[in-house]
Amino acid sequence: MKGEVIVVSGPPGAGKSTVARLVASQAERATVHLVTDQFYEAIRTGFIPPYLPDASRQNDVVVDAYVGAAATYARGGYDVVVDGVVGPHYLPPFRAAAEADGLTLSYVALRPALETTIARAQNRGPESLRDEGALTHMYGVFADLGALEHHALDTTGQSAAATAEAVRMGVAAGRYRLS
Repeated sequence: MKGEVIVVSGPPGAGKSTVARLVASQAERATVHLVTDQFYEAIRTGFIPPYLPDASRQNDVVVDAYVGAAATYARGGYDVVVDGVVGPHYLPPFRAAAEADGLTLSYVALRPALETTIARAQNRGPESLRDEGALTHMYGVFADLGALEHHALDTTGQSAAATAEAVRMGVAAGRYRLS
């Protein structure tokens, strides 16, 4: 039995990691929490911050790597909760893998208010992205999802537990399904 891939996305500070960890940890089936940041952190020399224009090639390679890992786990029967800044422009590799392997793919973009997102991001550790300009730019990727707007979840006033429950319920209802 193949697993399902659930991409929990949004800008830095949206609560992706906390929510994805809760969704994966409280799952009824065998589930993997795939943290995309680890794929970027694995680059030891030549790393370019992914929000910079020069990072395009690097980002394409990293996306291919974590899509491949997610598909491999799902083919092996694990559900996979992917936790990362996955804008709509990086969904085609996920869609292709889901189609090739017959996997169910869901996408949810956590989108608290900009002010909430910036405050959360700036209150994290010193190694985290804290630059307001970069955070605002990355927030803009999720500000209007176009045809995928119904995949956005406003989490401004929600606790992480309430957001995780909303994600679980939305996925179960097929609200966030891409394939």
